[in-house]
Amino acid sequence: MRNSIKNKIFARICGHGRGWTFSAFDFQGDFKRYEIDATLSSLWKENKIRRICRGIYDYPVFSTILQRNAAPDINAAAAALARKFRWVIYPTGDTALNYFGISTQIPGRTIYLTDGPTRKFNLNCGILEFKHSAQREMVFKYPESALVVQGIRALGRERINPEIQKAFHQKFDGDFWQKIKTDTAAVSGWIYEIISDIAGGERTI
Repeated sequence: MRNSIKNKIFARICGHGRGWTFSAFDFQGDFKRYEIDATLSSLWKENKIRRICRGIYDYPVFSTILQRNAAPDINAAAAALARKFRWVIYPTGDTALNYFGISTQIPGRTIYLTDGPTRKFNLNCGILEFKHSAQREMVFKYPESALVVQGIRALGRERINPEIQKAFHQKFDGDFWQKIKTDTAAVSGWIYEIISDIAGGERTI
């Protein structure tokens, strides 16, 4: 019975693909908490999953170039923590630009604004900070939409050029850009115009 539960949980992890970052919260409702905790601990000890910080794990991506597991995705860790604590989060402009490779400065920390409390997490891939903010930002269906909007907003309209647009576009495939375009249709006009140009095709409004 125990192995059956373990296999089901690991199958779900595998189903999300390499790079998925998660916590026990992502399995609640389908399994008992002690079953989840025991399974994640066992899988971690077997090196099938990796612990990024207390209570947060990922299914690591193996780098064929480096011949070792790639570094965890700190933005995926932020999303996993937000799900765990039921926070609404959105990136700062610097965090978004670094994600798209537009900012050449590597930040010592990744910062998200949140409706939750201010907290700091020391991950094995860097420092992740959440800062409480009373600012009410639009909640998007896809977290990538928030990264796009905050990145464009941080740059400003006058700094957007074809090279910058290319850097944004290369991060996601064409189909996903269409989803982002639909997801961001209600944002400020000039930001949506740029998103539409990056995504390509006719604007939805």
